[in-house]
Amino acid sequence: MEHNCIFCKIAKGEVKSDFIYENDNFFSIPDASPKVKGHSLVISKKHFDSILSLPGSLGQELMDCIKETSMKIMKEQNAEGLNVHANTFRVAGQLVDHFHIHLFPRKKGDGFTPCA
Repeated sequence: MEHNCIFCKIAKGEVKSDFIYENDNFFSIPDASPKVKGHSLVISKKHFDSILSLPGSLGQELMDCIKETSMKIMKEQNAEGLNVHANTFRVAGQLVDHFHIHLFPRKKGDGFTPCA
């Protein structure tokens, strides 16, 4: 665990958060500062700085977490679509140096632009 990493603290249960989905290596939670209703994060339980340091062997579990979380939040939000978004390194907008993926449930005409 990285000393001051908020995601490591959540993974260890040191900071409370409501999990949407969890498997052996990943969990998902609602974003603390949602850009749209239902905006959620998929986060690795072990500390990896970014998607580039995440072992490929975790790919299946990552996809399972993304899919299970996506289906749940899309249903809850009556969403018609979904954006899956990863920022890699600070220059690209990564604010927490721990691997995570953003999930944005979408509706037609919602006006949200996740990559802008």
